[in-house]
Amino acid sequence: MIRQQRTVAKEFLFEGIGLHTGNPVTMKFIPAPINSGIVFRRVDLDPPVELAATAENSLLTTEDFRNTTLQKDGATIYTVEHVLATLAGLGVDNCTIELNSNEPAEPPTGSCNDYVQAIKEVGIVGQGAPVRYLEIKQPISLIEDGIELLALPYDGLRMSFTIKYDNPLLGTQYASFEITPDVFEEEIAGARTFVLLEDVERLKERGLIKGGSIKNAIVVGPDGIMNEAPLNYPNEFVRHKILDLIGDLSLVGMPIKGHIISHKSGHASNAKFARMLAGAAARQDQVFDAGSPEHWNIRDILRLMPHRYPFLLVDRLLDMEDGKKVVGIKNVTINEPFFQGHFPGHPIFPAVLILESMAQTGGILLLSTVDNPKGKLVYFLAIDNARFRKPVLPGDQLRLELTMLRLRKSGCKMRGEAYVDGALVAEADLLAKVVER
Repeated sequence: MIRQQRTVAKEFLFEGIGLHTGNPVTMKFIPAPINSGIVFRRVDLDPPVELAATAENSLLTTEDFRNTTLQKDGATIYTVEHVLATLAGLGVDNCTIELNSNEPAEPPTGSCNDYVQAIKEVGIVGQGAPVRYLEIKQPISLIEDGIELLALPYDGLRMSFTIKYDNPLLGTQYASFEITPDVFEEEIAGARTFVLLEDVERLKERGLIKGGSIKNAIVVGPDGIMNEAPLNYPNEFVRHKILDLIGDLSLVGMPIKGHIISHKSGHASNAKFARMLAGAAARQDQVFDAGSPEHWNIRDILRLMPHRYPFLLVDRLLDMEDGKKVVGIKNVTINEPFFQGHFPGHPIFPAVLILESMAQTGGILLLSTVDNPKGKLVYFLAIDNARFRKPVLPGDQLRLELTMLRLRKSGCKMRGEAYVDGALVAEADLLAKVVER
């Protein structure tokens, strides 16, 4: 499970009012560099203050607080969970969000579909560098006051949630989803904030939901839903709790590879669990040397590519431009088995394997442009204009440069060049397509 980091393609504005504060808000979503994560910047303060969306900066509260809050250096931003859920759900890893208030603008419909559409209008772009995941290797749990949160090993990200309310309309609901950008957009983003009518006055007395209304939240009364608009999903309530959980657990600071199971959790318990998982992520980094953060090392390549010994012929990626270009390294060693027969006493790296090294490097570039690359394979369809300029010998390091000439749904065409010590040793045009594994 690996993909490249992503950010929004260009900056855009989103305006509205804060759900709890009722303050008018203008937010600017700005592309951010690799490994910067999600950062909120309050430009209404002098000087402006940046708050990274991390578990360390999350304010631990009680479940009655009804939102997730970031706090640092005396600055506070309330109700960040819906923005964070949208970015995490769509696979946006790096983004700076400028806002002129202490709370993001709540979507006017109460649905994250408004955020989703705004982001899709400008687009999401890959940034070349690999995403590193928190991989759940053993169970991690939080159990307190009848609330349970559990993280289990899983090849992907799945979230399962159970809610239990005394109100007969809400009752007990359960839902479980494999979280991908498509699933988030179609099954989760439309789930709106909800509140029980009996809680409305109490929340108002505490200075909350000043920006809430029947238009941007579901209000559940003793006789049913008080909104004119029907539910977006039959089990919209539990889906919104999954949405909140996606946003809250994005505070871990990296995507999660695991199955997250929740029983009746809320923002406070989610934030505590995010801190536990962030601790696990820090320990993982201590034992897993990721090397240069912008490079794809062999562990990243093994997660993405199906090839294994003795036919994995790319050791590292030095550079990747989303859908445009990739630069890889293949170290040629005398220990490789084919040198026993090619040729005895005169070892030469086979020309066909130079092409294969190009193809594998280009395959990583192509797979990085698709969702769920682990479920895909790259088939090469043709090799044109192949030329071999110089022999490649044990001890050489091949620098493989693949440039995308044409990229379509039906396939792509790439120009491949291989260098040793700056000298061109081979070149070819490669045609390929992505197929289901």
